[in-house]
Amino acid sequence: MRTLIKLLVAGAAVLTALAGDAAYAQSGAVYAVTYVEVIPNAISSGTALLRHYRDASRKENGNLRTDALQEIARPNRFAIVEIWQDKTASEAHDKAASSAELAEKLKIIGNAPFDRRFGNGLYVGSPGGVSQPKAVYVLTHVDVIPQNKDGCMTLLKAMSVDAPKDPGNINYTVLQQANRGNHFIVFEIWANRKALDGHAEAAHTRAFRERLSPMAGALYDERFYKSLD
Repeated sequence: MRTLIKLLVAGAAVLTALAGDAAYAQSGAVYAVTYVEVIPNAISSGTALLRHYRDASRKENGNLRTDALQEIARPNRFAIVEIWQDKTASEAHDKAASSAELAEKLKIIGNAPFDRRFGNGLYVGSPGGVSQPKAVYVLTHVDVIPQNKDGCMTLLKAMSVDAPKDPGNINYTVLQQANRGNHFIVFEIWANRKALDGHAEAAHTRAFRERLSPMAGALYDERFYKSLD
């Protein structure tokens, strides 16, 4: 009888986990990550432009989140992370005045065309606590050769379980690029640089990098940011 009960409990746990994955897949939320680079002498105007875009986006119908970030090592590079309730809200935003203004002004101060990538929420972490003043935001583009897509997803799923348990983690979310299933974006928020370094030194992080390396189709592109708030 005890064995039967254990099997039933284990089966329920598996079904719950599968149901959770299905919920993510059916949520309908649209994720967008935009990389922006301005000429070095336009950092101030670029910062003001992105702040204005962020504030306007947050007021639009269907916006669930918009973060405007500045790369720590190269302050003329920025990123925008957005979550829209559904495709309708995302498409309406693309037609909004704030989107047109961003595109137009970046033609003047941009050092390169902005790169906007849409993704599906593969493993979506909880929002966590409120971001702290010294919080470090991380965007990592993970590109593997097509035949390694499923293996990479397995590794990223394990990390989405392990990383949130590391001290100082605020958010850990994995996106799968909508038009390239073998490309992924990992969005992380850490309370401070010490917490981020601790995560980098963790055994599960080092094991992840070691197992991912043979699957890679490009360099592991990891960038650190601070919020423009």
